[in-house]
Amino acid sequence: MLILLAFIIVFHITSAALLFISTIDNAWWVGDNFSTDVWRMCATNTSTCLAITDQFREYQSIQAVQAAMILSTIFCCVAFLVFILQLFRLKQGERFVLTSIIQLLSCLCVMIAASIYTDRHEELHQSHEYRMEVSKGQYGYSFVLAWIAFAFTLISGVMYLVLRKRK
Repeated sequence: MLILLAFIIVFHITSAALLFISTIDNAWWVGDNFSTDVWRMCATNTSTCLAITDQFREYQSIQAVQAAMILSTIFCCVAFLVFILQLFRLKQGERFVLTSIIQLLSCLCVMIAASIYTDRHEELHQSHEYRMEVSKGQYGYSFVLAWIAFAFTLISGVMYLVLRKRK
């Protein structure tokens, strides 16, 4: 039981780390001489960054992705804290339902963010406010990590749903 508990804790912390990296790091869309995420666009050859503001076309879509990724990260962290509290407060044989619900909300938020970015990426990168041509890029590792975090939070949420507190 202790090994299972350690595995679940490590799995949850890994999910949170993936969410933090994919939310913060500047690699959702990359090209030969630029990288961009939901916060800013940076030119790699000059090391200058331009914040993505409301003057960009499709800014509302970017804001939706930002909000969903932040919510996902917050839900994942709250789920971990609730799990720790439930670990000491639940009676033997009870399930970690609240932790599972919060973790599945995190899963839903990261899925929404990655789906919006996937759907709107062509329109997002055709804005004339970018200093360079960013439409000829490809998905970066932060975008991939967001989808991996989706899978991890989904699996983690289901694990909490079937997990019972045992002696």
